[in-house]
Amino acid sequence: MEKGRTLLRWTGISIAVAMVLIVTTSPAVFGIKTQPKVTPEIRADIIDIDSMTVFGKLERPTVSYLHQRHTEALEKKNKDCAACHLSENDPQSGKQRMSTKFMRLKDTDRQEVMDIYHNNCIGCHKETRAAKEKSGPLECGECHRPQLTVISSWQPIGMDKSLHYRHSKAMDNKCETCHHAYNEKTKALFYAKDQEGTCRYCHGSKTEENRISLRQAAHIACIECHREITAKNETAGPFNCNGCHEASQQKLIEKAKDIPRMKRNQPDYVFVKTSASDTEKVNPLTRMELVPFNHMAHEKYNDSCRVCHHAALSDCQQCHSLQGSKDGGGVTLEQAMHRPNVDQSCIGCHTSQQAEPSCVGCHISFEIKQPQGTTSCANCHMVPKSQIVGAMPKEQEKMMALEALGQRDAVTRTYADEEIPETVTIKTLSDKYEGVKLPHRKIIRTMVDKIENNKLANFFHYEKGTVCQGCHHNSPAAKTPPKCISCHSKPFNAKDPFKPGMIAAYHRQCMECHKSMGIAKPVATNCTACHQKKL
Repeated sequence: MEKGRTLLRWTGISIAVAMVLIVTTSPAVFGIKTQPKVTPEIRADIIDIDSMTVFGKLERPTVSYLHQRHTEALEKKNKDCAACHLSENDPQSGKQRMSTKFMRLKDTDRQEVMDIYHNNCIGCHKETRAAKEKSGPLECGECHRPQLTVISSWQPIGMDKSLHYRHSKAMDNKCETCHHAYNEKTKALFYAKDQEGTCRYCHGSKTEENRISLRQAAHIACIECHREITAKNETAGPFNCNGCHEASQQKLIEKAKDIPRMKRNQPDYVFVKTSASDTEKVNPLTRMELVPFNHMAHEKYNDSCRVCHHAALSDCQQCHSLQGSKDGGGVTLEQAMHRPNVDQSCIGCHTSQQAEPSCVGCHISFEIKQPQGTTSCANCHMVPKSQIVGAMPKEQEKMMALEALGQRDAVTRTYADEEIPETVTIKTLSDKYEGVKLPHRKIIRTMVDKIENNKLANFFHYEKGTVCQGCHHNSPAAKTPPKCISCHSKPFNAKDPFKPGMIAAYHRQCMECHKSMGIAKPVATNCTACHQKKL
């Protein structure tokens, strides 16, 4: 007993000592001020200075450099980019090109690059402090901070159709101002008419051989041009970080209307086809029917050619062969056109459009999968392969593709009113509730009205009964499709556990449709809005 009391006594003493230590060793007791929690600043102009990584592992954390804060300070002193960035003659263009590196043109050795940063940055800060002006830090730990004091809000920006048109208009349609190609023989840049492409087709994420990175190319070309125009007291685009990469500023960029078509000698109508080498390897009897493609119409619905031509502005089959090739990343032509979960494929793009409010009510119930062995193939594969023999002139191909597409009226068709039941009574819960009178005809007409101006929807809903498949989703298009209970008869089917029973099928279909299409009434939680209680 005595031993237990002793143990208890010492436990109490230990706790008391610990409490005293916690209190007495608190920084506040000794007059030490605790560091307030720093709320990181959110900015779009943050540059992580990690230049030393080319020489190996960093000894200190990277420096978060606020570019725009420095350019604004320089502007007050009538200084510009040249205060920090050197220029050199570009042998390819013959023009002076500003380096994106700080106070140097090349990375030489570790110590020299380190000295360039330390001597110039700290030296500038010392000068401004000596002039009793607000300045930056002087100590190592003030720049190399392990704790983030700023958070990036940087957003990428691209040259969409609107921006491209505004730039080409400002340059009097002189494409050579921005577009160039590289001559391997002369080692110089030149303009290749009708071969224009986006910058990223040559300039990748990193500098390779004689090609600088996309980031460098864009900043050098765009910023230099904007600076030159601004120097003439003419209106130009931004040359600071926020002007391009801040989300709020991007929203202020004017969107051009009635944009004319980009001219690059591209086809209006064409066939999606295999390459000549593939055609020779494939048995003609096993080939699919050909797909006529309205190239001009698809241009109107996209902001950039890169939506489809992601690698280069060339025919799809040049990269994507039937067997797959290195140029196409191993993706076959069939995969490139049919993968349902990739926006750059035909089916993938069309599938993504089904998420629109006017479409999602029906398509939300469809499992996204690659269709195989279905009649849906004929929606695109329209032209018998026997009509195409070998290569043909572009104009002939255009006329044949146009003729094939013209045979398909882009109009959504449904059955006549007298062929569509006005109401359908659902008696699934008839033991507790009155039957639900579904305004069947009104629902169909409403769905048709919602997609009336949607050319994509009209193209694929040209057959009567297609709209009906929104609810009768696993039934063929027919005037009198099977009743729902023919599939959803059991609450649980062990052979198909993902198929809901009748009650669950109705509730999921109806509620999900109303929710996804923004139909306010009836509210999903209001059971009696549909089910009237029996008296």
